Amino acid sequence: MTALLSPLTPREQLTAGRTSRRLVQLFAGLFLYGWSMAMMIRSRLGLDPWDVFHDGIVQRTGLSFGTVVIAVSVVVLVGWIPLRQWPGLGTVANAVVIGLVTDLGLALIPALESMAVRTGLVLGGIGLNGLAGAMYIGAQFGPGPRDGLMTGLVRRTGRSIRLVRTSIELSVLALGWVLGGTVGIGTVLYALAVGPLVQVFLPRLVVELPAVRDPLSDVRPARPTRRWSPSRPPR
Repeated sequence: MTALLSPLTPREQLTAGRTSRRLVQLFAGLFLYGWSMAMMIRSRLGLDPWDVFHDGIVQRTGLSFGTVVIAVSVVVLVGWIPLRQWPGLGTVANAVVIGLVTDLGLALIPALESMAVRTGLVLGGIGLNGLAGAMYIGAQFGPGPRDGLMTGLVRRTGRSIRLVRTSIELSVLALGWVLGGTVGIGTVLYALAVGPLVQVFLPRLVVELPAVRDPLSDVRPARPTRRWSPSRPPR
């Protein structure tokens, strides 16, 4: 599936074409991603695995949540080097926009007590998160630090997005839990569901880039030569 994503340098990401469409999809995806995080937080039914990990570090160090998120992002970006992943505009925007929108969502979504509503929030947040992740990855401005780790491993290993993403999420979830991070039923649902969701949405949301389109894609295959068969005389 990652064959649909073009291996672009940061400069090529900006010059590959369809820039307006891609920018709209990028920032819409980042907005929805941040909103989905706020939905899950307000549900109080469990953080997503990466935030369980962040929360675990907060519990051990006393640093602010935002500081931990930024520090982990830097460490993950260093891990891109052997994977030959290129950061881009989307990588930088990911670190800024998602945090701002999450705070906006937390300011606008009230604390709720109804279990039915909270369950709807966590399920809706998981579904929206998978859609939003596919949107900003498909815009091809470079994935966020954590999604870049996923797509880099997919390219290097040849494994499916479903398998790689779910493996990463379960690994950071386990480490975060050991460190004392907050875990709930929403955490488990997210770890199991988000990989398959991205697997479904991404092929439909990758923006085709004319500047890097395969020049052979429009060449029609040659008509096969008809061979003579004893059961059918040649014409």
